[in-house]
Amino acid sequence: MNFEPIGLIHSGFKEKFGIPRQPGLAKSMQARIELLPEFSSEEIVRGLEGCTHIWLIFVFSACVDQGWKPTVRPPRLGGNQRVGVLATRSPFRPNPIGLSAVKLDEVRCTHGAVQLIVSGADLLDQTPILDIKPYLPYSDRIAEAQFSLAESYKELEIPVIFSEQASEQCKQIEHTSALPIIEQITEILRCDPRPAYQRSAEREYGIKLHAYNIRWSITDNEAIYVHSVK
Repeated sequence: MNFEPIGLIHSGFKEKFGIPRQPGLAKSMQARIELLPEFSSEEIVRGLEGCTHIWLIFVFSACVDQGWKPTVRPPRLGGNQRVGVLATRSPFRPNPIGLSAVKLDEVRCTHGAVQLIVSGADLLDQTPILDIKPYLPYSDRIAEAQFSLAESYKELEIPVIFSEQASEQCKQIEHTSALPIIEQITEILRCDPRPAYQRSAEREYGIKLHAYNIRWSITDNEAIYVHSVK
C-alpha cells in the first residue's frame, strides 16, 4: 500500500514543542490546508462547505525517520509510566499516521487552487495530509465513550502575564499582521507544553509560533509569565 499526500497544511506551529497535545485546545489558531495541484479542483470539495468540522488524516512527517517502539511514556501520565503505543496517540507508531478533528472555517476555490481554512488544528507546519473526511455528529460523537488513562483535560487556570516588552511586541504584531497573537499565546501556554520532568520555576522556555520566538516561564504554578515575543 503506497499512499501519496493530497495536500499540505500551513500552520503557525514551526516546531513540535508547544503544539497542544490534542486538537481544539487552541481554538484561535487558524491554519490553511492547500490541496496539491493534481487534487485541486472544485469538484473534489463539492458539498464540504456544509460541514462545520472535518477529520484530517495526516502523516507525522517529523517522526518518520525515528522509528517506533511497542511501549511509550505519554506526557499525560507524567512521562514515568510505560503503556502500549496503541493505547496512546504518540506519533512514534508502526505507521506514523495521525487523526485530528478540526473546525472548518472556509472552503476557498480560486484560480484552480483549493484551500481549506481550519481552526484548532494541532499539526506542525508543512504536515502532509493524506485524506479529509466530514465529521458526522450523529455517529462520530459517542457520549458514553470512556478512557481511563485520559478521562478529562484541564488547562492551567492561572493568569498569563505579559511583560511590558512582550505586551508592546504583541500590539505591534496584531497591528501589522492582524494575528490574535495574545489570545493564541495564552491558549497555547495554558495547555502547559512543559515536559513532565522539566517543571522548574527557574527554567525559561522558548516556543516558535508563526515567525516569532516566545520566551516564557511558569512561576510556582501561580502565573505564566511571557518575557518576550521577538
